[in-house]
Parts: sequence; structure tokens; C-alpha cells
Amino acid sequence: MYFAVLVILLHCPSLKAQDDVITINKVELTAPSLKVKNGMSIELTCIVDISKSTSFQMQHAFLFYKDDSLLHNTTSEQNRTRYKISPARFADSGSYKCTVEANRKTKSSNDLDVRVEGLSQPKLTALKREVTEGEVVTLRCEVPEEKPPFIFLFRKLLPNQQFQKKSKQELKENFASVEFPVEEGDRILRFQCTAKVTSAVYSETSEPSNMTIVTVVEPFSHPKLTSKSPWNITEGDRIDIVCTTILVRKYELEILIQKDSRILNSTRGQSSVTYSTIATVEHNGNYTCKVELGRVSKTTSMNIVVAELFAKPILTPSLTDLDENARLSLWCHINGSPKANFSIIKRPPENGILLKTFSNFTIRAQVNDTGSYVCRAEIKGIIKESNPVQITVYAPVSEPVLSVASPSTEMVLGDTLLLRCQSMSGTPPINYTLFRENRLIHTITVFNNTYAEFRDRQTKLNNRREYRCEASNRHSNAKRSSYKMNITVIAPVRNVSFGSLPYGEVEDGGEINFLCVVGEGSLPINFRIFKQNDQKPLFNESRMETRLHWQKKTFHKQDAGKYFCDASNRVTEPMRSNLLTVKVILASWQKGFIALFVLAVIAITASGFWWYWRKKEKGKHPSMEMSGSTAATNSTSEKLPSGPNHYTEFYPGSGYIEDENPVKPTDENKGPDHESAEVEYTEVEVSTPDPYKDSGENRHSSQSPASGRRTY
Repeated sequence: MYFAVLVILLHCPSLKAQDDVITINKVELTAPSLKVKNGMSIELTCIVDISKSTSFQMQHAFLFYKDDSLLHNTTSEQNRTRYKISPARFADSGSYKCTVEANRKTKSSNDLDVRVEGLSQPKLTALKREVTEGEVVTLRCEVPEEKPPFIFLFRKLLPNQQFQKKSKQELKENFASVEFPVEEGDRILRFQCTAKVTSAVYSETSEPSNMTIVTVVEPFSHPKLTSKSPWNITEGDRIDIVCTTILVRKYELEILIQKDSRILNSTRGQSSVTYSTIATVEHNGNYTCKVELGRVSKTTSMNIVVAELFAKPILTPSLTDLDENARLSLWCHINGSPKANFSIIKRPPENGILLKTFSNFTIRAQVNDTGSYVCRAEIKGIIKESNPVQITVYAPVSEPVLSVASPSTEMVLGDTLLLRCQSMSGTPPINYTLFRENRLIHTITVFNNTYAEFRDRQTKLNNRREYRCEASNRHSNAKRSSYKMNITVIAPVRNVSFGSLPYGEVEDGGEINFLCVVGEGSLPINFRIFKQNDQKPLFNESRMETRLHWQKKTFHKQDAGKYFCDASNRVTEPMRSNLLTVKVILASWQKGFIALFVLAVIAITASGFWWYWRKKEKGKHPSMEMSGSTAATNSTSEKLPSGPNHYTEFYPGSGYIEDENPVKPTDENKGPDHESAEVEYTEVEVSTPDPYKDSGENRHSSQSPASGRRTY
């Protein structure tokens, strides 16, 4: 009884729980606006609609998600709750949803896309607010409360609304730093920066940051370039050029003076530098003073004009190209004919060789007088030189020597002949000309004492070719010609063919003529004839002709096979011909013998067949043969005379033919008894009556003692 009561008491809570049944009908997430300005608030409200079996209080778990990541969770007995994000930043843009859990049941709302517009204004700071020319300005741009990645854009504001910019991407931090160099002329620098952030859907750019001002201090003043020379400078006057600057502090700066790209003087660690010289016309031009300190440099320029004291002297030669031992005269003068000290100098060497301290100079020119000549004039310590004049003294060329590069004067057709022509004496440049059979081939100019090298390709077969060369220079004498040289052109052996007569076949024991022909090649040509796979040639001989005829007297069956020939001359290896197959056939007498043998076999076979057929025919008519035999025997015994036997044959319609060679008995020892015992067979031909037969029989009866035909 107590146990039953206990079971009922334990079962009552479960009955109560079964009575508290719920279902989540709907979960809704709302916001006042889906677009929020940066810095404002995002207010999210999650509302749940639940149906219950009875009226009772219960706890609801509200979970807020952003881009499927849990953002906030809370528990409440109410059917709604709120979640506020303040201030809203660009990173808060995204897809939000709310999930409600109650009585082991879960349901989520639809996604709510919220966009935060704008980006926080970045903050720009400078590491130093005062810098010196040549230094750098370090800037830092930061976007507080925003999350990377960012692209920072820094601007250096210039006059006329222009700017210099630098950009930097930052993936992990919300700030970036860059450096700007301080350039010449910078005084007050203004900087700003902006930040740009990009999401998968859209991007935002911030407003410009605060303006940051940096003051630039000059380390030294702009240089000043002055000249201590008179305003009208003439050649011979002294020029003094001074460059100065003012230092704010003591710096290791450098000052230099330059003309064009040439540095004339320089100093380091001082505030001035001076360049001094005696003025000449070459000193006309623009002079620059430059002061440098690190990255900073400042320049200033001035122009100096130097008046000419006298013109440059002029050197005039009688001739610039002349023969050896010819007269050479040189004149030196100045336009306006002022009084000056003249001297004539020959180069090389670099410093020159003084020939004469006068305006005129005359010599009998030799080859070693070739060179560059100048005239030097001096007035009031100013020395000027004329433009150089090149004088060349030509020695005549000697007789040239023509030679070949190879040790032999023979060459192969199709190869290139290398010829060299050289005169052992003569002033260059020397013109060398090659002739072949008095035909000009090529001209080469040589500018030093060496040979000219000619190449001539041999394309036509000509047993001998005649070459010569000519040499000449600017000497007035005529050209010189070399001795003639003969070159032998050798054609290699080509197109070897091989044949025979008769072609390809020869009777056993007969003779054969082999013919080896060369299509092209210089004589003599060495011919060889081989049987294939034989190392030793059948024929080997050198001929002064392009074809070989060789006869083999007897050719037998063992000589059959494949043959070839090769040909060579002194410039080519043996060139093989085509293969010729030679067969051996039977001789005429062998063919006749075989024919007679075959005919004899055929005759014997036919005779045997004929005998067999006659014997078979006789077996079919025995009575007629016997009667015929008896009659024939009697008739023969009566009509034939004694002595040797005579045999005749009878042909119907014709006479008889008497055998001139009677057949003798095969056995001479046989007696009369044996002869009578022999059986004679007579063939009787039976035919229908014929008038010609009757007349024949009458005619034969008068000629022969017996009628009919006998066969033995």
C-alpha cells in the first residue's frame, strides 16, 4: 500500500510536466533602420511568439549572432529583448539574426542585413614638428575604434592645390607610418591622410584627417656667386670667381664651382670657395656654384664673357699627301697679322717636337715625316695653337707577292681558294686588286703593313686558272703587278655507274664485258672492280680516261652474283657505283643436248605406247591374224627367191618400196627347223570395195607375188 502511494506521488510531477506543452511559432528580429551612420547606435529587438498548453511563466534564452558568430546572449521571461551596439563602426556592418531557446526547443529569425555608412575620421600626427632641409618627416595615420584591413593615403599639400601622395596597406593594425623627404625650398609643410576600408559587399573612405603642419629650418643660405674680375675681361686678364653661403649651424657641407660638367674647385666644411685663372677664350661660358648637405643641394649660376686678344693661328701646308723626297712647305699666320712668336710643332709624341721657331718651314719630305703638325703663337703670355694638319708622305709600293694560304697550288672544285697579296714596302693605305684571267675579282684597302686576303670560290671546271694581283697607294707612280700564278683545279669523282654487256646474263663458260663510267672527275682516275663481299678487287688500274672497259673471258656458274666498281682520284676517296647482278645461264650446246635428250625420251615413250596399242589391237582379232599368217606364209614360200630375205611394204594406191637394207636374222646359227617353227604375223586390212583398190590390186598383183600388207 505504501509502495503504491509512493509511485503515485512520484508520477504526479511528470503528469504536471506533460501538461506544460509549448511550441515556438515565430522569432522576429527588427531594427529601427538598416542603414546607420558611423558613430550612431544599432538597436536590435528580438521578439518570440510561443503557444502554451497552460498559462505558466518560463525563461527564454535569446542569442544574437553576427555573420553566424555569437555576439550576445541573455535570458528573460518576457517575449522580447533588446541588444544595442554603440557607437556603431564600419566593422559592425553585417548580417544579424536572433535564436530563441525555450523548453528544449529552438527557433531562429530571418537574417537582418545592417550597413554602417561612413568611416571614423583618422588622426594624423608628425614625429617632429620642426625639421631641417635634408631630413625626413615621419607621419602616423590612425583610425581609432575601427578594424583592419585599411589602405592609408598620405598627402603632402603643395601650392596651387597640388600634392604629393604615398599609400600604404595595413592588414593587421589600424594605423600606418610613412616618411616624406624635406626638399630644397620647403618652408612650411602641411600633411593630411585618409583611410579606406573594403568589405565583401562595399567599401568606405573616411573624411580627411586633421591638418598637421611641420616647419622647415634652412641649414645654410642660398649660395652667392661673385667675380672679382673687371666687367670687360680680355684674354690675359685674371679671373677670380668666389662662391659663399651662410651656415645656421656648423655642418659638414660641401661647396664646389663647376663649368659645364667639369668641377673647377671645391671645399668641405667651409662657407666659401674661390676659383682663379688667366682668362682665355675657352673660359667663356656659364659657371655654377653648388652647396650640398645630405639630401639638400642649392645652386646659383653666372655667365662670364672673355674677349679674344688674337685669333687662333692658321697652319697652311703646300700638300697634305705627297711623294717621298717631294718638297713640303708649311706657313703659319694670324688673321689681322699681329706680331706674335711662332713655332711649328710635329706630333706625335703628345707634347710634340719643336721643328722651328718661325712662321715658315720647308723640308724634303721623307716617310718618317708623316704626322700631325700644329702652329703655336704667343702674345702677352697667351698661347694659342692652330688646328692640326695631317701630312702623309707616301713611299711607292714594291712589287706585290701573290701566294696561296695552303701549301699546294692545287684545289678541289667547289672549294674556296684563299689568296694573299702583299707589298713589302709602301706607305698605307694600299689598295690590292685581284685578277683572274685578266678579269677584276675584288679590291681590298689595307691600312697597315699587312697583306690583303682574297677568297675565290671555284665553281667551274677549268684545269688551270691564272691569277695575279696589283698594288697601289697615293704615290704618283703607276701600279705594281705581281707575277702570274697558275692554280690547278681538280674535280672530285662523281656519278659512278656500272654495267655489263651482255647485261645481267651470260652463258656458262662465255665471256662478259664490264663497263665502269665516271660522270665527272679529273684525270688520272683509279678504277677497281669488285664482287660483293670480296675484299680483293678483280681489277685495279689507273686510267687517263673517265671510263673503263674490262673483259672476263670465261664466266662460270660459281661467278654469278653482284658486282660493283669504284673510282677515285687524288682528291677524293673511292666512290662506289651501283650494284650489278649477273646471272649464269646454260650454253647453247647444253640447251641442244637437253633438247635431244628430251626428244629421245619422248620418242621412246611414244614407241612404247604405240607398241602397246598395236598389241592390244591384235588381241582383239586372233582368227583374222592366223588366216592371214598362213596365207602369207605360203605366198612367201612360193614367191620369194632363195638367198637373202627381201622385205617390201605395200601402200594402197601406190607401188611398193623395196628395202635396200634387208634385216638379217638375229641368230645366224638357227637352222631350217627353227625357221619353220617361227610364227609370222600378217596384218590384214579389211575395207569396203573401192574402184581405186581394185585397180591397185590388179596393178600390185602384177608387181608382187602376194597381196595385202606385211609387218615384221
